[in-house]
Amino acid sequence: MKEAATIDYQQKYQELQGQYEVLKAELMQLKRLIFASRQERFLPTDSVSAAQLSLDITAASLPAVAVSTAAKKVECTKTMAVQTTLEQKQHPVRMKLPEHLERRIITLEPPADISGLTRIGEEVTEELDYEPGRLYVNRYVRPKYLSKDNEEILIAPVAERPLPKAIAGAGLLAQTIIDKYVDHLPLYRQQQRFAREGMNIPYATLTDWVHNSCRLIEPLYEALRKQVVQSDYLHADETPIKVLDKDKKGETHRGYYWVYHNSIEGLVLFDYQMGRGREGPKQMLKDFKGHLQTDGYCAYDFFKEQQQEHGGNITVLHCMAHARRKFYEALSNDEARAEHALTQIGKLYDIERRAKELEDEQRLAIRKQEAVPVLESLGKWMKEQYMEVLPKSTIGKALGYSIERWKELMIYATDGKLSIDNNPVENSIRPVAVGRKNYLFAGSHQAAQRSAMLYSLLGTCKLHGLNPFIWLKEVLQRIPNHPINKISDLLPHRWTPLT
Repeated sequence: MKEAATIDYQQKYQELQGQYEVLKAELMQLKRLIFASRQERFLPTDSVSAAQLSLDITAASLPAVAVSTAAKKVECTKTMAVQTTLEQKQHPVRMKLPEHLERRIITLEPPADISGLTRIGEEVTEELDYEPGRLYVNRYVRPKYLSKDNEEILIAPVAERPLPKAIAGAGLLAQTIIDKYVDHLPLYRQQQRFAREGMNIPYATLTDWVHNSCRLIEPLYEALRKQVVQSDYLHADETPIKVLDKDKKGETHRGYYWVYHNSIEGLVLFDYQMGRGREGPKQMLKDFKGHLQTDGYCAYDFFKEQQQEHGGNITVLHCMAHARRKFYEALSNDEARAEHALTQIGKLYDIERRAKELEDEQRLAIRKQEAVPVLESLGKWMKEQYMEVLPKSTIGKALGYSIERWKELMIYATDGKLSIDNNPVENSIRPVAVGRKNYLFAGSHQAAQRSAMLYSLLGTCKLHGLNPFIWLKEVLQRIPNHPINKISDLLPHRWTPLT
């Protein structure tokens, strides 16, 4: 009886210990989100190694010479960094102003009589200044002429406009869209800015401008979608968006932007879906063939199952940055194991930094030679360590997360064109995160899809270093008369300006 009672107490103790570790980890995570830096940079130390974890070797038993040398290297690095910083502060260099900016010449003569004096040179000082954007009116005047035989009236044709019934020209339409979807300025704030210029534009008019502009460029979005799904390597992720729903009075619907990113050709596609189920990517990627990189979300498991059971056309790989993040969060729970995992993952990223500028074949060769041994060793180590930790602890969850996905996490090392993580698509999502903090929600499901269209096209502009205003203004001017079978020529990565 006593033995049974002892076993019960031990089980209860282990359960309470597990709950304690979970609550402790949640508290540390909350504190980190509120007070600490969001950066997940990890600098490995010499105090923890795989040998220490498996053989219980302490730092005190390491050779003193090695520790001393490491300390000297760190001190030397710190000294050099401080000296470099001081030199930069002591010798500031003024930024050179770009040559393409307009120069307004202001000549300042000496406050004295200079008649008859010889000019021997000049000193030039440049100042960067700014004038707020101004509204102006294009007034199209079309003179009428009577033909010589008095039977015909001659007049120039009406200038083609993006929205014939609207007062806004292509430049104003483009700037309204850029302000909202690139610079995150909601329409009601733009309305206030126009009012300061003495132009009272109703809010409904602004929304109509955006709506009708989207209808005009919708064929471009469809052309972009076709090109994205025809590629052979995509990153995928999703992010929430609040949407007003007429069926939910006083509440908003939680919709999702599903984002597909082609990092090789510089294309990004946003697709709005009302939910986070697998129906969205299943429909979007029904004709896709190639590698699909995700964060490990279960909605993409459909493609893995399809590949395993029926030899599907999609190979799913996962994101090493997500695995690293789990161990970063586990530092406060089990520093020794978390540091070892982070150090090994850091080696993988060091290899990627060295191979970044190489051709795919060269990058693949380096990965096979250097990264694969680290991956295999780390995978074996994680399985061994998982048997010694509490599964519900933070370190247990970190190990379990990676072990479950380790096969997919290693796939990047089999092809030189693949990325180690899913960061490219996450970078494309950031503007959405900033924007929804300003405009809070989309007015309808249709408005959310229109926003997805604009985020796609303007995001692709960003990936190719284009000025989105110049591109969008010219597209709005050209697209009414552009042949539909050549619509892809207006996509940002194929667009050639007329002037």
